[in-house]
Amino acid sequence: MVQTREAAAPAAAVPPRTRRGRRRRRSQAGLAFVAPFGALFVLVLVVPILYAAYLSLFQERLLGGNTFVGLANYGKLFADPQFWDGVARVALFTLVQVPIMLTIATALALALDSRRLHGAGFTRATIFLPYAVPAIVATLMWGFLLGVKYGLFGSLNRAIGTSIDPFTPDTTLISIGVMVTWAFTGFNMLIFYSALKAVPRELYEAAAIDGANEFQVVRSIKLPALRGSLVVTVIFSIIGTFQMFNEPQILPSMVANSGVTTHYTPNLYAYHLAFTGSQQGYAAALALVMAAITIAVAYAVQVRGLRDASDT
Repeated sequence: MVQTREAAAPAAAVPPRTRRGRRRRRSQAGLAFVAPFGALFVLVLVVPILYAAYLSLFQERLLGGNTFVGLANYGKLFADPQFWDGVARVALFTLVQVPIMLTIATALALALDSRRLHGAGFTRATIFLPYAVPAIVATLMWGFLLGVKYGLFGSLNRAIGTSIDPFTPDTTLISIGVMVTWAFTGFNMLIFYSALKAVPRELYEAAAIDGANEFQVVRSIKLPALRGSLVVTVIFSIIGTFQMFNEPQILPSMVANSGVTTHYTPNLYAYHLAFTGSQQGYAAALALVMAAITIAVAYAVQVRGLRDASDT
């Protein structure tokens, strides 16, 4: 007890001003570590958003040049059928492609976690590998593969006398879905696989003692463990599909009659408005509205997913 009191005495004898000085120095050290990220965050995110908001209030005119128009660009955008056509297309793409991709990713993660696959490490790396391929390279690869001029389907058509074309106005969106699914299934599979690895092995042992079969283990233990990661993957997928740009931008130069227009997706529409139509203000308004729509949808999914997870 004597030693404890003697050790505590110097700490109690430190003047309050000295303690405040130490806390201030620790706070300054923390700010010094955070400052580089904060500066980068402001430069690459906050400043561009503010500049886009500023540009959206102006319009380039033949007479008068860059003219302040207030919220006129937003009013024009909400009445633009080409914009809503692109929004509807990416919404349909999201509703169809995302569940298919996540279902495949879940099945692959469950298969890898079952410990019944030979060469699981090689399989996992092979499935993830497409994610490492740049989107432009992947689009070019699939364009050559599925193209009817020089690709697989072209050779097939010439060999058996058919006329199958994956890139018609009615099927281009399906082909783009195949490309995106191929590229991002491995990424989502790794997220699910990591979540399954975090499940305590005691649960599996208890299920085995109770006589549960593999299907019951999957339904009662593994699938509930994936709910949190499912919310994350759905949000990432929604953000990614709403930003779809590379595939519809590159495909028209590779295939004929693809049906891809300048307003095929909102991002592609904004690109053509800004760099081809010289309508930077209108493009900025479109980008901000799409960002708001994406944030709202992602937030709604997050709230719903967390609510469902807390109820279970």
